[in-house]
Amino acid sequence: MFLVTGATGGLGRKIVSLLRQRGQAVRAFVRLTSRYGDLEQRGAEVFIGDLQQEREIQKACQGVQYVISAHGSNEFNRGKPEAIDYRANIDLIDAAKAAGVQHFVFISVLGADRGYEDAPVFKAKWAVEQYLRASGLNYTILRPSGFSSNLLPLAERFEQTGIYLLIGDAKIRTSIVSTDDLARIAVDSVAVEGARNQTLSVGGAQALTRDEIPRIFGRIFNREPLIINPPLAALDAVRALLGVVSPDSRQALGTLRSLLANEFFCTPSEIQHLETLFNFKMETLESYLRRHLSV
Repeated sequence: MFLVTGATGGLGRKIVSLLRQRGQAVRAFVRLTSRYGDLEQRGAEVFIGDLQQEREIQKACQGVQYVISAHGSNEFNRGKPEAIDYRANIDLIDAAKAAGVQHFVFISVLGADRGYEDAPVFKAKWAVEQYLRASGLNYTILRPSGFSSNLLPLAERFEQTGIYLLIGDAKIRTSIVSTDDLARIAVDSVAVEGARNQTLSVGGAQALTRDEIPRIFGRIFNREPLIINPPLAALDAVRALLGVVSPDSRQALGTLRSLLANEFFCTPSEIQHLETLFNFKMETLESYLRRHLSV
């Protein structure tokens, strides 16, 4: 039995779907207010609970052999990195250990170890990584760059308007990973010996500069992109204003600023290592988008 947290998120749904395609038993941890009917239709056992309640986490871990932690703070849980990205994972690791879980897969973030003090999500993920390594559980820590699925709404908006908003340095590099590939790696990590007790950077087949993304959109939809490129200082000004009226919102934008101000890409050797370890080729961003946009 697999327990998947964040099961109604973009990555979590992919993980649950892949496990069910392979005939694996899955317990999907979901919120009461989330849409989980499709998970039930696929044959997953739905566990309705709150990741901020330790007892519910403990109950969800009973009878489970593998845990894949794919949840994260977002607008639905009011963006609480300390509670969702940190505390819920600490409780999940403790409950998994108590339940005799054989392998724990944690979805972290590329750059978690870089010390971005102004980025709450990075700080939380890094603390969880360290706790998991010291827990005594067999583990795999995956550090993905941006998810390709997060670009689908931007691509659909681009199709309508031809406009792409690019904040900050357009030449910063990124290795956006196919969400399908990341789901496959997460699932396979429990069985691939070379992934045991390892921390793996996970990116797409190419390291792209940020201004290559709207050009990919342009090729897909056969239209010239209009790139609007305000400086990072514009975001800093917004943060400064928010700091006066909403310190929590200002803090939340710290993670976004770190993402916009720094490079997050995998080296060719890291990608080659992934492809060798998991025995498949990583997908390009353009291929992923064409598959999912039906163009």
